[in-house]
Amino acid sequence: MSPLNSTFFTNTSIVRPDFFFISGFLGIPHTIYYYVFLCFVYAVTLLGNTFVMFMIYTDHCLHNPKYIPVFNLAVSDLCGSTAIIPQVIDTFMFKSHLISFEACLTSLYFALGFITMQSLTLTVLSYDRCVAICLPLRYNEIVTSKSMLVILAMLWVFTGMAIFLAVLFLSTLSFCKSIVINSYFCDHGPIYLLACNDNTPSTVINAIIPMMMLFLPVFFIVVTYICIARALLKIAAASERLKAMKTCTSHLILVSVFYFPVCITYAMGSSMPQNIRMINYSLANALPPMLNPIIYSLKTEEFRESIKKFYRRNKFHITVWNK
Repeated sequence: MSPLNSTFFTNTSIVRPDFFFISGFLGIPHTIYYYVFLCFVYAVTLLGNTFVMFMIYTDHCLHNPKYIPVFNLAVSDLCGSTAIIPQVIDTFMFKSHLISFEACLTSLYFALGFITMQSLTLTVLSYDRCVAICLPLRYNEIVTSKSMLVILAMLWVFTGMAIFLAVLFLSTLSFCKSIVINSYFCDHGPIYLLACNDNTPSTVINAIIPMMMLFLPVFFIVVTYICIARALLKIAAASERLKAMKTCTSHLILVSVFYFPVCITYAMGSSMPQNIRMINYSLANALPPMLNPIIYSLKTEEFRESIKKFYRRNKFHITVWNK
């Protein structure tokens, strides 16, 4: 019996399949090496972001408003990778292409939710840098631990509600034509296009999601850096100007790594071959969470000093223990 014939009905008009089939990458030779690479990426992501969270939690010098969004970015990076990469590995390395309807929507909720939070956290970091450079004398007054926690809490609530709404409308669709999702995970666009009843609300939401995840955050970040550039031009001393610019370096690299491949994917649209589009999108989701802790460890002076203190402290304890 086909899965479309063995459906259950929430009412007489909504048909839900028992499961979806994730088609993934089609006709690409030696994809096993790509999945092994994703395993490596996930392992580094897990270690790197756990290390960043550990350092921020244990070092009191990093207990300031600036590092609250950094900690939040590490959490969303780690959870976002966990929501996608293990599922991709299980689906394609172990040939588990079938996923239940409920599990698919759950996977979609967490994957899109954490990816959205990664993007919104980068906007919070740009806000922090903008206030620090444009209003340095009022920075400690405006950017406090309480204000940062309130902003991030509001973003978590907003993201959770927005993605829940997207999943809710998907659950009202009927799937009576196909159960094959043309993606490497349970993505919103490929799912709602399978519907055979009115999917107008999901079509609207599918247009809003890129706005929320990509265009509005990029616009906000560009505006903040225009303000930063104007403030830097007003600094007379070149050394002070360079010092202020260095505080933005790590954030600019994070922004470039996160948004550049996604912008290319959206800009090329349907003209990009499906397999290349999926590989580009999967790398855009997998690589930034792995690179973010490395970038912060190498490019942020406070964080480098924290790592050095941690290393010296543990080296001292090991020396004492050996004696």
